[in-house]
Amino acid sequence: MNKEKRKPSFFLAVLPIITMILFLGIGYGVMGLAAEVLMLCSAAVAGIIAIYLGYTWDDIMNSIVQKLSKTMPAIFILIIVGFLIGSWMIGGTIPMMVYYGLKIINPKYIVITSFLVTAVVSVCTGTSWGSAGTIGVALMGVASGMGAPLPIVAGAIVSGAYFGDKMSPLSDTTNLAPIAAGSKLYDHIQHMFYTTLPGFVICCIVYTFVGFNMVSGASNSGSSIVSEILGSLNMIFSLNIFTVIPVLMVLYGSIRKKPTIPVMLLSSTIAFVNAIAFQGFTIKQCFDAAIGGFKLEMISPAIVDYTTLIPDITRLLQRGGMMSMLGTVLIAFCAYGFAGTLAVTGSLDIVLEKLMKSVKSTGQLIVTTIISCITCVFVTSNGQLSILIPGEMFSKTYIKRGLAPKNLSRTLEDSATVVEPIVPWTAAGVYMATTLGVPTLSYLPWAIICYTGVIFAIIWGYTGFGIAKINEGDEYYEEYVRLNNESEV
Repeated sequence: MNKEKRKPSFFLAVLPIITMILFLGIGYGVMGLAAEVLMLCSAAVAGIIAIYLGYTWDDIMNSIVQKLSKTMPAIFILIIVGFLIGSWMIGGTIPMMVYYGLKIINPKYIVITSFLVTAVVSVCTGTSWGSAGTIGVALMGVASGMGAPLPIVAGAIVSGAYFGDKMSPLSDTTNLAPIAAGSKLYDHIQHMFYTTLPGFVICCIVYTFVGFNMVSGASNSGSSIVSEILGSLNMIFSLNIFTVIPVLMVLYGSIRKKPTIPVMLLSSTIAFVNAIAFQGFTIKQCFDAAIGGFKLEMISPAIVDYTTLIPDITRLLQRGGMMSMLGTVLIAFCAYGFAGTLAVTGSLDIVLEKLMKSVKSTGQLIVTTIISCITCVFVTSNGQLSILIPGEMFSKTYIKRGLAPKNLSRTLEDSATVVEPIVPWTAAGVYMATTLGVPTLSYLPWAIICYTGVIFAIIWGYTGFGIAKINEGDEYYEEYVRLNNESEV
């Protein structure tokens, strides 16, 4: 005999969320336990409450499967991004972009150059950590040799690295935000220009002004690291005009809004042709790079002995491959396991209904989203979870209020992705401080891109500028009507 299914009280509705925050805050943030397991433990608590309320195991599983099925196309794109990065690396596309990005360094403009070069590299590679740990380290060496103020240069590097982390279609968080919010990858990237471009302009003005008024020495001894990177890239890869074609293919697909996966696969295929025709790699090596990422062992000993290359080259080149995305996919699966278990009882709707009673305007909704994301960053120390959890919480709310999901995905990036590196106890904050040799709180004032997104997100939320509405005939219009009809019943 089936039990009667009951709606949870507010206490039972909020209990799994509080449990999840405590598990992640103490277990992950303090004890360093695996976030994936802690998310599953949180799902177990939500499941016990669901069974107590009369729901069956089949109800729970169906809810989890429903959540995952909606995200599978986006998760597949995430895996294809790893494929793309591996192909771009072995085909010489990413090395070419890095090479010419470094060529523009001029010691006279070290601060603005540090920002722009790191931004270019980060957009091309899709990794803030990789760009800061390679080009960023080289730029810090140049700045040190010049006697430039290191906190300012470090802040400019972090800004550039996270500009690319937000805007690159190769970035895991840039792919994760639309997954969480229910928007499309290229719609999400284009919509971020409203909050990111003003921050970029402010960065350029401030860094240029500071650079012109900065007293520095005349030594260029630190540039030896950059010279070493340039020489190694030029030796390993044939940097010709054909290596830029895969980038142009993705840019064309983005501008014309072509289907993401076919565009990325076509771009990867062209990169493989370049790898075989110009870089001297084999088909097997191309396939290996697509799966496990590019490895220095693939380089022919006749070209260079890879063991003699400096560590910066290793950090720069050894990346990509579908396997590199499995960590992000796993944490997404575990997070949606929790979300699906929570959804079966309608707990999230009850909590949000309570929370939204005081939220009347779009500006207030965006501020609430920002506060939720930053709270998650502070508690979990994990930018990915800080995108996934609030994204799941607010996805229906934005649609119900007639706001396109790309507004939510943009706000998630503005308040989770870029805030993480300026919080001292997060993984990103520790990594940047350790890698660049400057304490987090010292570079924080100069990491301008990391807080201008929040500022402009709030301004646009209250003014309505850059806020995309759901109109009749839009993709999300039917869901908007359904959600509002349900609330009237």
